[in-house]
Amino acid sequence: MIIRKSPAEIEIMARSGKIIADMHELVAEAVRPGVSTGELDRMAEDYVRAQNAVPAFLGYGGSGSRIPFPATLCASVNDEIVHGIPSPDTVLQEGDLIKVDAGCVLEGYYSDSAATWIVGGEDTVSPEVARLVRATREGLWAGLLEARPKQRIGDISAAVEAVGRREGYGIVHEYVGHGVGRALHEDPQVPNHGRRGRGPKLTNGLVLAVEPMFNLGTEETETLEDEWTVVTADGALSAHWEHTVAITPDGPWVLTARSDEPARPLEEPARIPVPLAG
Repeated sequence: MIIRKSPAEIEIMARSGKIIADMHELVAEAVRPGVSTGELDRMAEDYVRAQNAVPAFLGYGGSGSRIPFPATLCASVNDEIVHGIPSPDTVLQEGDLIKVDAGCVLEGYYSDSAATWIVGGEDTVSPEVARLVRATREGLWAGLLEARPKQRIGDISAAVEAVGRREGYGIVHEYVGHGVGRALHEDPQVPNHGRRGRGPKLTNGLVLAVEPMFNLGTEETETLEDEWTVVTADGALSAHWEHTVAITPDGPWVLTARSDEPARPLEEPARIPVPLAG
């Protein structure tokens, strides 16, 4: 069942989203060689709890695992696509791709957002890898711009897919975006591939998580023995970006936008991350 939110509920979700946006910026500043994903996780949990919110992923029991998720962050490195478990033994090295996915619960409402960072910056990786990270972020924003009244879920999916197909990436089908609200995962699903004009209609009050996952190789995935960590089947690198967005009469309201991004992209198009050439 699709649950639409009132303006008052969306305001709460915007405050929840701001906590996660600020947490992402804090974690991004700490990403560097020699830092463990366990350290990043402790930092994230401390920050979220200091804002009187609750980590959304800690103890979560979805995604088919029999084991509750044991951390605040999903911290997925290199060929890990999503749901990587932070550990003091996973120490970041220059040139690693670290995908940080997190959410929180504030006054009963969830937010959800992910980003991919290159440890040491773009100069430490090949142009192909840097392009993967930037193109996946571009796919996210292409989808977010479709999050407007009278559009359909398929319009978001097709916009995301078009970027991935243009670049020749493996577009992960098995894991998708979703509705967000009083539960972390609500209807409808938001695939990263699809056809325009298909799927549920976007109406005011619908809140979605849009989250492209692009791979340098195959779209196929495998899940490790920890029952959570999802990796590329061929060991290729993967990137993941995600935002929570509300459908409003004025267009998309990106509830988890960071300070370098527009919360209202139709009103601030110049602040949308710059598309790639070609």
